[in-house]
Amino acid sequence: MLTEKLALGIDIGGTNTAFGVVSEDGKILLEESVSTNDFETADKLANYIYSILSKQSYFSQLIGIGIGAPNGNRFKGNIEFAPNLIWKGIVPLAQIFEKQFGLLCIVDNDANIAAVGEMKFGAARNMKNFVTITLGTGLGSGVIVDGKLMHGAFGFAGEYGHVRVEKDGRLCGCGRKGCLETYVSATGVVRSINEMPSDKKASSTLNAIAHPTSLDVVIAANNNDAFAIEILDYTAKMLGEALADFMCFSNPEAFVLFGGLAKVGQAFAQQVEAYMNAAALKIYQDKTKVVISTIQDHNAAILGAAALVFHQD
Repeated sequence: MLTEKLALGIDIGGTNTAFGVVSEDGKILLEESVSTNDFETADKLANYIYSILSKQSYFSQLIGIGIGAPNGNRFKGNIEFAPNLIWKGIVPLAQIFEKQFGLLCIVDNDANIAAVGEMKFGAARNMKNFVTITLGTGLGSGVIVDGKLMHGAFGFAGEYGHVRVEKDGRLCGCGRKGCLETYVSATGVVRSINEMPSDKKASSTLNAIAHPTSLDVVIAANNNDAFAIEILDYTAKMLGEALADFMCFSNPEAFVLFGGLAKVGQAFAQQVEAYMNAAALKIYQDKTKVVISTIQDHNAAILGAAALVFHQD
């Protein structure tokens, strides 16, 4: 009997790190999530994951590791100056995991990994031109053109979150002002609670929460809180108008929203699509869809990371 080949897929986020063991047909055999900030260094994270997996009976079936990370450089195997991680500077991630596991390790941008996951197993399974927009602690994007993941000359293609949408706008973790992710991300939504002027704010139920999160905004909006509804509409507008500009670049079939904020659901996607079409060049109007990831929670990133091992391009 042939031994099944398995891959370790890891999704490193600014808040949490998810990892899983995946079969070649996309079945997740093990899955776990930990707080990224619990690990002072990437070495400690690698050691922790190894300690979990080395005890599994199928450990010897692992053939490689795929990792999605903010500012992950496919060409060098590094994380480079990720503003939303506690690990600063250049982190030789592939080298660290290869040393710990003795296996090939491929590193890519976290949003690129999500795009591969959607293309292989999710909402974009039959698409060759689409963009995944990850809405987590920050905002990332994975760009697929003619069935190929774009990396660019130096490995950093598709940083839509750091396209500036407001001159002298909100200060971003990257050090610049007005980046899209400061308005459209989980942290961007929280900032809108404090920074967005509104006559509806005084009566909002959000005022009773000491440290409200983006999930609190969603819950309040679902309970007809006028200020929360206004925040989500503002967020949809900022994203939709930005996507109208991005359409001019790659002319995608769809934008696939992925991540915590995408859990608002299809109603949010429809809002974004409406604002996008209102701002789009006429030749692009009503052609590109905005849809929600069909792979629940962080599975797209885990599956996409593992798919790098099975389908190296």
